[in-house]
Amino acid sequence: MPTPQQLDRVLREVEAVGDQLVEFAATLVRIPTVNPPGDHYVECAGVIGQRLTALGFEVERIEATGRPEHTAAHPRVNVVGRREGRAARPLLHLNGHFDVVPAGEGWTVDPFAGLIRDGRLYGRGSADMKAGLAAAIYAADAVRRAGVDLTGSLEVSGTVDEESGGLAGVGWLAEHGRLAASRTDFVIIPEPFGVDRVCLGHRGAYWFDVVTHGRTAHGSMPFLGESAIDAMSRVLDAVRDELTPQLAERETAMPVVPDGARRPTINVNGVFGGQGDAAGQTPCVADRCRATFDRRFLIEEGFEATRAEVVALLERAASQAPAFRYELADRLVVHPVQTAADAPLVAAIEAAVTEVTGGSAARVASPGTYDQKHVARLAGVEQCVAYGPGALEMAHQPDEYCALDDLIAAAKVMALAIVRLVG
Repeated sequence: MPTPQQLDRVLREVEAVGDQLVEFAATLVRIPTVNPPGDHYVECAGVIGQRLTALGFEVERIEATGRPEHTAAHPRVNVVGRREGRAARPLLHLNGHFDVVPAGEGWTVDPFAGLIRDGRLYGRGSADMKAGLAAAIYAADAVRRAGVDLTGSLEVSGTVDEESGGLAGVGWLAEHGRLAASRTDFVIIPEPFGVDRVCLGHRGAYWFDVVTHGRTAHGSMPFLGESAIDAMSRVLDAVRDELTPQLAERETAMPVVPDGARRPTINVNGVFGGQGDAAGQTPCVADRCRATFDRRFLIEEGFEATRAEVVALLERAASQAPAFRYELADRLVVHPVQTAADAPLVAAIEAAVTEVTGGSAARVASPGTYDQKHVARLAGVEQCVAYGPGALEMAHQPDEYCALDDLIAAAKVMALAIVRLVG
């Protein structure tokens, strides 16, 4: 067990490098790693790799070869730093993604300026999750600077494409054995859940397309055709009037935040209708309509029952209208995951939160998915949590920011957790 003196030295070392930590987080924000399409990944991976090297890590640059997203125009490059201890195991892996969603509209500051003002770091990705990645790197460095020997080993990675599913990032590392239960014991992902919350897992996600078909006719004589858009309206009405009220009656035992996400949800992400082979408007009856749905399901529901419920809804619509023809196409399936609340990893972070903040840590679960899905299901690592600085509600928002105090506090918590787990 670490001594109180060791823990105090670690905390002091985080304080000592606080300015460097903040500036490095701002440096990452200034690199517009927008996904899609995956801009500036090579540059950002290089910056992270250089910093890890400077801080004493052995660094690997790992390309997601074989993935369709990995192209000459937009290469998918991940970077992993490793510090060996007295033994290879236990191994703690800290992982953060460095891709960000597009900035969008509504900003009052430059989204890629890395502005530091009034105790906050502003910019796209400041909360989600470049601040967390920077905090993880400097937490690991504080342990080294404090002179704490590692009985186990430590890794820190910066990976790509989490915002689009993570298959070329953590998914690739897991599929190729670079992140695996055979060599990895604990994983911390510094997503922005706040300095006093430990995220145990997330709900499931089912993205799917429904395509309805009609028969085209002249727009002046629509009675001679069958509108695919009218057919889709049956689906949309049923989702709103039948399925949504049913979902509102269910609630998960997982501690999902915010409270509204304790219930399953369905969202219509987009509707596109017209003539199937036309790019825009034509003076014709629509013969094709596609709607994309985002269904978030509970661990108690499971995927098979979730999909069957959608099929049943579509079949009811078909039975009520002889001309109704549809196709259902799955786009993405992510199963819920949850780390055991009594896992040693959870206990280590909770103890660190109490030591840094003076309060107790809340156990939560995420409304959306993140790379824990790959850690659990592809890598097979059972002990994985999300813990990092920033407010979850700031993710993907205009004027996104992370409070500097939270950035430093989260680095302290992660540093203490490192010592307790592999120090």
